[in-house]
Amino acid sequence: MYRKPLISVCVANFNGMDVINDCLYSTINQDIDEQAIEIIVHDDASTDESAAYIKDNFPHIQLLESDHNVGFCVANNRMAAMARGEFILLLNNDAALYPDALTTLYHTAQNTLRPTILSLPQYEFETGELIDRGSLLDPFLNPTPNKNPDRDDVAMVMGACLWIPKALWDELGGFPEWFGSIGEDLYLCCRARLAGHLVRVCNQSGYKHKVGASFGGGKINKGRLSTAMKRRALSERNKTYVMLISYPWQLALLIFIPHLLLLHVEGLVLSLVKWNKNLWREIYAPLLGSLWQERDRLWSTRKEVQQKRAITLVNWLKPFHWLPWKITMAIKHGLPEVK
Repeated sequence: MYRKPLISVCVANFNGMDVINDCLYSTINQDIDEQAIEIIVHDDASTDESAAYIKDNFPHIQLLESDHNVGFCVANNRMAAMARGEFILLLNNDAALYPDALTTLYHTAQNTLRPTILSLPQYEFETGELIDRGSLLDPFLNPTPNKNPDRDDVAMVMGACLWIPKALWDELGGFPEWFGSIGEDLYLCCRARLAGHLVRVCNQSGYKHKVGASFGGGKINKGRLSTAMKRRALSERNKTYVMLISYPWQLALLIFIPHLLLLHVEGLVLSLVKWNKNLWREIYAPLLGSLWQERDRLWSTRKEVQQKRAITLVNWLKPFHWLPWKITMAIKHGLPEVK
């Protein structure tokens, strides 16, 4: 007998042959009625035969195959558009759920009185070390890992494991496709909070994550922060976009100009210390041009978001951590390796 699924698990895949088994089997082997779940995979024009592998080995999974690479935002928007579940779980192909993950998320959602974005504690895949329980934000919108087990209200959760009611996803408009990849989770969580919705982390269960496997970098390697040039460029650009869109005007006036100045100083220092002009040319120099190019879209999106704002400035700032996270990381790990 046909029954509409309760949960739609959406997995964005690009060249995930080395990680996709762990991801999909962790979803299939949940301690929940299998008829309550549908699994959708969007393959973003992989070149490693992972799409064919999924088709051959997981025939019950709905596979969307893109004929060209469209990026993380478009991939997830496509899956969400065809999702039939009451709830959507966005899951990275390099992440694997604990067996009780979906049950925990569902029960938490049921016990929350209003639409809420949820996630789970995130653990390093190989070592099992806790990475975060969602994130707070510093003034420049750098995620600051929350490791406090007594704190479940956070500023954002990672798109690697993001649970959201389908109705709320539709209300917020999904991911901004012009972001491409990186920062879309920050945008969605900021937009949800401004509209008066909650962003929380369950205090039980969890997921394992091979951080950086799907996009390169973004992790600590032998005591040093390692990232990819493309990832860093998209991160700095899209965080700046989110700041312009989401910050209440009082905060925007206070933070935005210092943010731009400090970012360009950072770029010059990093380029000189590393003696690599490509760092400046590919990460920092294009920022002002991209802001100008997207000025109309940024302004119209800001107007839309701010008109629907249902939260005070004080409440907006509650999950912020005021010491800039980059300073903390530089003191602890030195300047990042950018490849």
